[in-house]
Amino acid sequence: MGRVMREQVHGRIVTCSSGLVYQAYPWRGAYNSTKFALEGLTDTLRMELHGTGIHVVLIEPGLIETDFGKNSQRNFERLIDWEASVRAADYRHEFIDNAGMRSRKQAPVSLVTGKIVRALEHPRPRARYRVTTLAEVAYVLKRLLPTRAMDALVRRVS
Repeated sequence: MGRVMREQVHGRIVTCSSGLVYQAYPWRGAYNSTKFALEGLTDTLRMELHGTGIHVVLIEPGLIETDFGKNSQRNFERLIDWEASVRAADYRHEFIDNAGMRSRKQAPVSLVTGKIVRALEHPRPRARYRVTTLAEVAYVLKRLLPTRAMDALVRRVS
């Protein structure tokens, strides 16, 4: 694929990451680390491919109306013996009690597809497209608040 793009002197690499890249959330270490790594890889590719006509773009959605949450919940309950954990109350609060609250904050998939289309069609696409209000707010807060203040805010809302 890269060879074909180089030969035709243009192309797009569009990667879907997450609005969570602006702040790690508790209990999501595996998810956070994969998204942070994806962002680093995509940023590196964008710099390495600068001037080649190949644009590298990140899509950073917040909560979107998909089955991701339901599938994660099902796998969490199937694979994690959370009730035997010394942190059982924390697990219950985060993954059992709050599951419905997160689903009410989801945005339609069309917001993501709209940004992907823009990233694919714009002659000079942005490096990043934040998709939801949640992702925009996380981006702004990450730049305005000191780390400890941002951590405290996330602990309070999660």
